[in-house]
Amino acid sequence: MTEQTKAGPDERLSYEQARAELASVVERLEAGGTSLEESLALWERGEALAVICQRWLDGARARIEAAREAESS
Repeated sequence: MTEQTKAGPDERLSYEQARAELASVVERLEAGGTSLEESLALWERGEALAVICQRWLDGARARIEAAREAESS
């Protein structure tokens, strides 16, 4: 079983998918009109999506740094 197979559905989201869903969550929260329970659920989903986006960005940064180090060696 690969890491991708073991990962939950959220972990298989691309950066672009996670970012787009996060933007949608933010729009819904900013629009208001949701119950407290729904707002909390949206907030939690947004936090999870932000973590996924950050992981993608951290991975990209590490790859760039590794490429720069290999180039300068």
